[in-house]
Amino acid sequence: MNEILSGIMQLALFVPAIVLHEVAHGYVSYRLGDPTAKMQGRLTLNPIKHVDPFGTVLLPLLLAALGGPVFGYAKPVPINPGYYRDYRKGMMITGLAGPATNLTLAAFAGLLARVVELGPVLTGPTSDPQLTVLGWLWYVLYFFGMINLVLMFFNLIPIPPLDGSRVLPMFLSDKALMKYHEVERYGIVIFFVVVLLIPRWIPGLDLLGGYFDLTVDPLMRLFFGG
Repeated sequence: MNEILSGIMQLALFVPAIVLHEVAHGYVSYRLGDPTAKMQGRLTLNPIKHVDPFGTVLLPLLLAALGGPVFGYAKPVPINPGYYRDYRKGMMITGLAGPATNLTLAAFAGLLARVVELGPVLTGPTSDPQLTVLGWLWYVLYFFGMINLVLMFFNLIPIPPLDGSRVLPMFLSDKALMKYHEVERYGIVIFFVVVLLIPRWIPGLDLLGGYFDLTVDPLMRLFFGG
């Protein structure tokens, strides 16, 4: 597949994956009693309401062009945990809603891909399919599944402001939680140092790549075969 066309296709698939991810956060928070996202018009599937010019468009397009895994971010859906009856549990459930949505979408894409494979079009993920409607559909489902799994596991990294950081409070004492909130403001700096800078300082160290190899790849094989 042409690299430019593949990049454009992956970007087009990334947008609904990240939009549904963010809407899931807002909807679950709303169900837990927080009307913030609804009041600000963020419980909508309209991508314009969620798209961040750099995180949702430029970053994943650049990664796709470089041949790397496509991930990025949208405008975070606003939540107010002050509405939750249980702060820790509410934050965890809300935080896991996005990754759970991505996992569901990936599993559904894999199921549809298995149905497509019943036709005489593909024999596996490394096949070179005929340029048929089913062949292109399989590619779309495959990339959609991969994008959702990358988004899922990327967001589960327990560094603020990623979703994994919303799960940590469930396992911290009150004192530890206060300390955690003190360093939470530096989360984005910690993320860039640990995930992006350290691998550049240590030749051959690919933290994200190794992480995705251990998490994304097994589920891709489970859902899509190969």
